[in-house]
This record gives sequence, C-alpha cells and structure tokens, in this order.
Amino acid sequence: MHRPLVITEDYALLDDLVRIAAAAGAQLDVAHVPAHARPFWNLAPLIAIGADQADNVAATSPPPRDQVLLVTRDGEDPDTWRKCVAVGAQAVITLPGDERDLVDRLADAMEPDPRSGSVVCVIGGRGGAGASVLAACMALRASADRLRTLLVDADPLGGGIDALLGHEEASGARWGDLVAREGRINSSALQAALPAFGDLAVLSFHRGEVAEIPSQAMRSVLEAGRRGFDLVIVDLPRHLDPAATEALTRAQTTLTVATADVRGILSAAQVVSEVRKHTADIRAILRPGVLDDDVAMSSLGIPSAGSLPDQPRLTATLNRGELPGLGPRTVLGALCTSLLRDLLPAT
Repeated sequence: MHRPLVITEDYALLDDLVRIAAAAGAQLDVAHVPAHARPFWNLAPLIAIGADQADNVAATSPPPRDQVLLVTRDGEDPDTWRKCVAVGAQAVITLPGDERDLVDRLADAMEPDPRSGSVVCVIGGRGGAGASVLAACMALRASADRLRTLLVDADPLGGGIDALLGHEEASGARWGDLVAREGRINSSALQAALPAFGDLAVLSFHRGEVAEIPSQAMRSVLEAGRRGFDLVIVDLPRHLDPAATEALTRAQTTLTVATADVRGILSAAQVVSEVRKHTADIRAILRPGVLDDDVAMSSLGIPSAGSLPDQPRLTATLNRGELPGLGPRTVLGALCTSLLRDLLPAT
C-alpha cells in the first residue's frame, strides 16, 4: 500500500508530521519540492502540503483529487485560504490545534478495504438466560458464512467468552492490552492482535484481576470493528457500566434473551427499561417457560426476534469444551441464520 505524501521544505513542520503519522500507525513519503511529488500525486492515499510549498505546488497545476490537506502553523495568516484553494485542498490543518484531526485523517487513509460493519448487542434478561451462548453462536454462524466477524466480551464477570468457545488458551490481545489506548485504533492492527479463528476474531478478558473497561476504549474498539469487520457482536453484562452503555449507543440492534416465566419476564422488563435509555431498536429472544409466549411478549413491550427452545444437551456439550451444532437443521443454527438475515439484510 502506498504511503501518505508530505510536500514541505520546513523541517520543523516535517518533524511534527512524522510524529503525528507515527501516532496514526503510518509512515510518510516526503517531497521537498513539487517536482519530486509528481510520481506520487495520484498514488498517495493522502497528501499534506506545507504552507511553505503551497504556491510552488499550485504553479505546477496538479490534477484535482481528494484527500489533499494544507498544513500550517499560522492559522491567522490571511493568505491561508487562498493557498488552500490554489492547491485544491479540501481542508486546512492548523498545528498544534488540529493534531488529533490529522491523526484520524491519516489513520483513515491507511485503512485497507474499509467496511461499514453492523454492531449488534446481546444481553440477558436474567442470569443464565443464554445470552452469551447466543452471542457466540451468532458469531460462529456469521463467520462460517464468510462474514468477517468480531465477538466482543463486555462482561468482566462473565467468565470469558473465549472459554465458552473453548479457546481460552489462544494467544492474542485481551482487554487488558487495549484499555490504556486513547483515541483511534487501526482496524488492521486490531485484527492482527486479537485471537482469530478463520473469519472470527474474539476480544475477551485476561484471567485474574477484574478491571472495568473505560468507555473510551470500548468506543475505539467498536469504531475499529465497524471499519474492519462486517459484523460486531457485543456480549453485554446485565448491570450496565459505562462501556456497556457506550456499546448500546452504537448498536444497530440489541437482542434481549428472556425466559417465559414470571421472574424471568419481570427481570427482563427491568433490563429493557434500562437498555431503552441508550438505544432504540430492542428485540426479544424468548426462551420457553410457564407463561404463554403472547403474554410474555406483551409484558416486555418489544418486538420478538425469535424463540430459542430448551436444548437439554447444550450445557453438557459446552462443559466438554465442544461447540453446539449450527447447521441449518439445528435449532440454534436455524435461529442464528434467521437473525443474521434479519439484522444484515444486505448479506
């Protein structure tokens, strides 16, 4: 992949741009005069023109293109916008004030094959309802269908969704390796760092001391996930912390797994009441119980996304470290296929 191009003879400005590019995970090609920039003009994903070289670049009449920036340290210079128009730049970057914006622009430019993945959250209406199993099975079904999928464990006390998948010993980054990150995470770097199994990548927790996920870390992971994956599934805790709230605000749909008995529906209704404060599209997956399905759904007051009959052998299968069958003729497989079809109509 080609590098962003900088055109400047201001070495102090160049030092700043190299440092900013490093923060975005990028390296730069540098041209000190416009003639040296010609071979890269149409190839570079982004071009940053120093104000010192703007008039010289304009004199060469470069062909118009997008992702051209004029970079200056003097935002008060009345000639800045004339130079911006002359070189065909789409924006003026004034340092140091616009440094974060430039980091994001450089990181955007370096993203290969950008995607626009959907974020789906899954939450249990009560403990043991099967939300984590559903989240994991949806992720497995999606990845088997060649959808690039990210499964995010957002429950620090859930025991680890990697263990549910039987991959707790897999090498790769966990939340503890990411929580210190501020700002943007490159989607390619995230994919490379996480444990991956075919088209499925998993972000879970280290064993040992429990640490809450900062909301900024969740935001960065989900933004990177949307850019790098077709589908991001987040397994939420029932008690919403700031990270879970952050995930809900970014969710296209949230699935609540509820059991059709009195306490199960009462508990799920409380969960839905809290979830509703942060997201709009909430749907129920109903587990069988003593209550009639229509009564249970009426009490929840949200649309049904499907039902999940009891499977007596499922717990024993998971405890053996095995995964349930997800073929089209299995109950779980059929449900996951139906949910993916409804939630991802373009696929």
